This record gives sequence, structure tokens and C-alpha cells, in this order.
Amino acid sequence: MKQKSSSIKAGHTAAMAVIYVILILITALMLIPFLWMLSASLKMNKDVFTFPIQWIPDSPRWRNYVDIWTKIPLLTFVKNSAKLTVIVTLLQLFTSSFAAYAFAKMEFRGKKVLFLGYIATIAVPWQAYMVPQFMMMRSWNLNNTHLAIICLQAFSAFGVFLMKQFYEGVPSELCAAARIDGLSEYGIWMRIMLPLSKPALSTLTIFTFVATWNDFLGPLIYLTRNELKTIQIGLRMFISQYSAEYGLIMAASVIALIPVLVVFLALQKYFVQGVASTGLKG
Repeated sequence: MKQKSSSIKAGHTAAMAVIYVILILITALMLIPFLWMLSASLKMNKDVFTFPIQWIPDSPRWRNYVDIWTKIPLLTFVKNSAKLTVIVTLLQLFTSSFAAYAFAKMEFRGKKVLFLGYIATIAVPWQAYMVPQFMMMRSWNLNNTHLAIICLQAFSAFGVFLMKQFYEGVPSELCAAARIDGLSEYGIWMRIMLPLSKPALSTLTIFTFVATWNDFLGPLIYLTRNELKTIQIGLRMFISQYSAEYGLIMAASVIALIPVLVVFLALQKYFVQGVASTGLKG
């Protein structure tokens, strides 16, 4: 019996070792493009695509990280991206959590139909209504303004779905007790639901921040003036009609990646907990 138990334990250890090796290999494969980008950002343009790849340049060109601020108005683009990302993220957190509370904890006529209709919009690709949306914004004189992008991205069906799934895991008896104590629905949402929903809010923050910061098509369609452009659009300015400064592009891409990494690393603890809990119901 003891020998059988030892055999099972050894088999389990071997299986876990194989799983860890596979995960390490997958992680390494996913990191290769980022390592290449970092390596290319320290090279001259003619050395970026040399083969075999020289991962550590003999003479790192740190000058690339200086030139990107003078070749194009990169600081302006970073400020615009930060402005849009922070505003859109805060608005989505507010609107998504607010609507999700109504769908999860309040009763009103047509709730299920309204929720299903709203969530069904996730299945509609943005390209299907991109042109009518643009025409609508232009008719409101919002074309070529940051307000157009803010209005279009302030509401998220995915965010409502994510927050609703989390709120349904909170016991309804807690809300009922708060109502008996005299709290309004607004008070319950603000004093009870929001403090309990840090994991879900952190998850939505990461998704919204990354999507807005990396958005390319939206700013490309609505913003034409240089002083309004975001960093993702600004990277195209390193590409001329006959050539592209790939070393500078990679250096600017590294700079653009830093805020996303900072936000994810700051919220990763709540992110894992939020993803795990949004699929559970109480």
C-alpha cells in the first residue's frame, strides 16, 4: 500500500513537472516578440532586420529613446492617450457598475429582454456600424474632437455583463437588509456593492485601459489634427513614403507599452480574483 502511494505521488510530481515545463516554453514563446522589440529599439535602422538576430547589440543606440521625442510630438500624443484612456476608463467603470446593479439586484418590467438586447450588441462587429456612427458624430459637430471618442466608448455592454455576473454573487439578503435600514438604491450601490466589487472593477479597469490605450481605428477615423492624435496614431509618423525608421518605431512602442504594464502589474492580484469570481452566483 505504501509503495502504491509513493508511486502515485511520483507520477503526480512528474506530471506537474511536465506541465510546468510546457508553461515555461509557452511563456518564452510569447515573450520573444517583446524581447525582439526591446532589442530592435537599441539598434540602428539598418541593423533591425539582420539575420541571425543579434539580441544584444554590440553598441546599443540609446539615442533612439531621445530622438523619438524630437522627431515627432510624442509627448503630446502620450498626453492625449492618457487623457482619453483615463476618462473613458472612469466613465466605463461608473456606467457599467451602475447599470449592472440595476440588472442584477432590481426588479422592473422588461429587465431580461432589455439586458439580452443590450448584451447582444457584443456580437455585432464595430465595422458594421462604423460609418453610420461616424456620420452621426459629424452631424453633431463632434468630428475631430476627443469628445467623440469619449462619448462612443463611455458605455460598454461587456462591462455591464462582467459587473452583473459579479453582483449576482453578492447575497440579495444583504441588499434587502440595507433597504430595511433605510438605504436608497443609490446608497446600496455606493456603500455596499462598490466596496465589495474591487476584483471585478479591477478586471474591467485592465480591459478598458488596454483597449482604449491601444485603440487605433477610433482615433484614426475621428482625429486628423496632430495636436489631437494619440500615441498609436503617432507611431505612423515614423513611416514615410519611401522608408520607415524601425528603430525609432520600436523605441516608441516600448514607451507605449509601459503604462499598460504598470496598470496590469498594479491590479493583477484583483484581476485573477475578478475573473474567477465573475462566473459564480450566490
